[in-house]
Amino acid sequence: MKRRMLEAVRRAQADKRPAALVTDLTTGLQSLVHEDAVEGDFGFEDELLEQVRALMRADRSGTIDFYDVGYFVQVLNPPLRLIVIGAVHIAQALAPMAALAGYDVTVVDPRRAFATDARFPSIALNGEWPDDALAALTPDRRTAVVTLTHDPKLDDPALIQALASPAFYVGALGSRKTHAKRKDRLAESGVNDAAFARIKGPVGLDIGAVTPAEIAVSILAEMTMALRGGPKAKRD
Repeated sequence: MKRRMLEAVRRAQADKRPAALVTDLTTGLQSLVHEDAVEGDFGFEDELLEQVRALMRADRSGTIDFYDVGYFVQVLNPPLRLIVIGAVHIAQALAPMAALAGYDVTVVDPRRAFATDARFPSIALNGEWPDDALAALTPDRRTAVVTLTHDPKLDDPALIQALASPAFYVGALGSRKTHAKRKDRLAESGVNDAAFARIKGPVGLDIGAVTPAEIAVSILAEMTMALRGGPKAKRD
């Protein structure tokens, strides 16, 4: 790998920017593909570039054959992230499940009695108020945000911050009645209908979940569907 390409890869990783290193298997030339740019030894036709970015979206490295030329695509995406607001029982189940699924998980809760290492072993904890925590964590397009406290003082500021970000998934625990009241409160804070519609609430797929672990499964399943596009995307 040429020095300038190595430096480009390091910059992308330091900035936590999704990228893919593409190697022409005939010539050995390399280019780095970002979500919105390409840099390196060669350019791309639109069809090939879309195939590369499809692999990036799927977090899957692989080989592409394009007009009798083979290209190896090494996807270098940063980890997916999950920010959970509320160190509650559902969070105790969701955090390790999400970590197993490849997420870098942070649990945010200023209530010290809840956010403890004993309750969340090996999980990053943030004791700031949720709006301050999210401002520092800066959710991006590879981030999911889930609020679980049932306390508007904690959940609402976090949702406002999350909706101002490009987070791919925003979910909030609560019944339909609770969600309707949430809509009224957020509207008073300037959240319009289009932004509010991004919130998955009640959070999680409707699988009849009852226990904290079952609810955690439903949330992680809905996050996966939002990330990967669901059954139709798989068929295509």
